[in-house]
Amino acid sequence: MTAIEVRGLHKTYGGRKVVDGVSFEVGEGEIFGILGPNGAGKTTTVECVEGLRAPDEGRVRVCGHDPATERPELTPLLGVQLQESELQAKLTVREALDLYASFYERPADRHALAERLGLLPHLKTRFGKLSGGQKQRLFIALALIGDPRVVVLDELTTGLDPRARREVWSLVESIRDDGVTVLLVTHFMEEAQRLCDRIAVLDRGRIAALDTPEGLIGRASAAKEISFAADTPLDPEALRALPEAVSVTVADGRTVVAGTDETVGAFVSLLARQGVTARQLRVADATLDDAYLDLTGADLR
Repeated sequence: MTAIEVRGLHKTYGGRKVVDGVSFEVGEGEIFGILGPNGAGKTTTVECVEGLRAPDEGRVRVCGHDPATERPELTPLLGVQLQESELQAKLTVREALDLYASFYERPADRHALAERLGLLPHLKTRFGKLSGGQKQRLFIALALIGDPRVVVLDELTTGLDPRARREVWSLVESIRDDGVTVLLVTHFMEEAQRLCDRIAVLDRGRIAALDTPEGLIGRASAAKEISFAADTPLDPEALRALPEAVSVTVADGRTVVAGTDETVGAFVSLLARQGVTARQLRVADATLDDAYLDLTGADLR
């Protein structure tokens, strides 16, 4: 079943086309990521899904409802954690949960939700006294308090330390395991690679690629990176002549060859023929960062 459907989405501001024909579908129980540089159209696309903006052209459906015209029907089914959120500093965690639960006819069990998100010890803590990770867990709880079928998480872990970030990732995975569909907007490649079942890369208002993380990585021009040092230097031209070698760089006594699996095999044969022993040899796979740069020519960070 399809939880989110976007077809031919267009949005223009001041004569500038911000979203230009974006189309994708998100299946029920899927974590679907949206990546792209600033100005790529991510926020506008997601705001159309949330019903915060109406598209100029195109079709948007969430759980079968039009977010722009069927908000009363959609509100109980959709939870949203915004990119920037704040609460009144003196509001306690319990008060925030009670307040948001009052917006729904059939809210989720607040106690169970607080326990699941590690908030039970902090129910009496005021929002202004919470740590960054605790605030983020609270915002996720507020996005889930209506027991939604779809939840949008925008820049989920910005500003969190590595431990808090991984705790939040585990929470998102458990949400998906419960059958909730997650639309995730992020700038963190590691986050997208770990969490997402599929990813749409937006660039200049259009989808540059849509695939699984592994599929996107497989599109990188250099799927492997060989790094080594050698007592007897290898001729850079011989390295550049290796099949499917993309680049060869030499710096501080180390040589780095970017290429594919075929390049790695030919490199090992070259070492054997020339009797060269490679020291500190490392072969690394391409990352989502590499695929992203190939697709957009821009750095997310």
